Amino acid sequence: MTVAVKPDAFRCGRFTLPLHRPLIMGVVNVTPDSFSDGGDFLDPGRAVAHAQRLVAEGADILDIGGESSRPGSAPVSLREERRRVLPVLKQAVELGVPVSVDTTKPELMREVLDSGAAMINDISALGSAGAVDVIAASDAGICLMHMQGDPAKMQLAPTYEDVVAEVSGFLCERARSLLDKGVSTERILIDPGFGFGKTDQHNLELLEGLPLIASHGFAVLAGLSRKSQLGRITGRERARSRLGASIAAALAAVRNGASIVRVHDVAETRDALLVWQAMCGGDKRNGANSN
Repeated sequence: MTVAVKPDAFRCGRFTLPLHRPLIMGVVNVTPDSFSDGGDFLDPGRAVAHAQRLVAEGADILDIGGESSRPGSAPVSLREERRRVLPVLKQAVELGVPVSVDTTKPELMREVLDSGAAMINDISALGSAGAVDVIAASDAGICLMHMQGDPAKMQLAPTYEDVVAEVSGFLCERARSLLDKGVSTERILIDPGFGFGKTDQHNLELLEGLPLIASHGFAVLAGLSRKSQLGRITGRERARSRLGASIAAALAAVRNGASIVRVHDVAETRDALLVWQAMCGGDKRNGANSN
């Protein structure tokens, strides 16, 4: 297997985040129906306070989402997603870390980038018409995620012949569409999409296969926090009771090549990563650098 050199840093807007240690992306859901914390942060003031807390706990990136992508969820309108996201974004960009917006809509991508977002996190890997051009015309970072199907039906009957090879190939193809437009490797993250059109076995194979996915020269983001598979493994039905399982999954992802973990529980994940780094002899330095 030919291994491409992974970038030393992730560049998004005015920020440069060194990748000498695992980075933490903190989740800020401004939705009524997200699987773990839906409805908790619909009020912009509470959402901003939550974002402030995540930064204080050690989040390197904030990820604001205004449309739930849990299995079985229905899409929301551009108008509604904008109403949920923009008031929070306009305050979150003052917190000193890059702010990502989780959206598939090119119109909203353009608007949030104009409002200070440093990154787009797209579960459809820029599948909407015009989305690639929005990113190419900016200096934003981008996370390309793999999903089989759409949130409404993705978990009905996910099927692969070789899930690691198929997911890896798809992500490389989508990244190539950006490289061809002049977007640098340092601005691109790839995410295998744990739980997005995958069975529990597919997720385990992807976790084991992360070294292959990470071998293509793009930094890898892994999002396993509080997911239902962890509940099935541990017997923890409530999403918020899956802290230990989420930390174990984050450590496994980092061990296998993930550069960034997307989590709900920032402080606890940070502590676990610091201990893991110390035991492995890793660099424990902290923080994002702004250009």
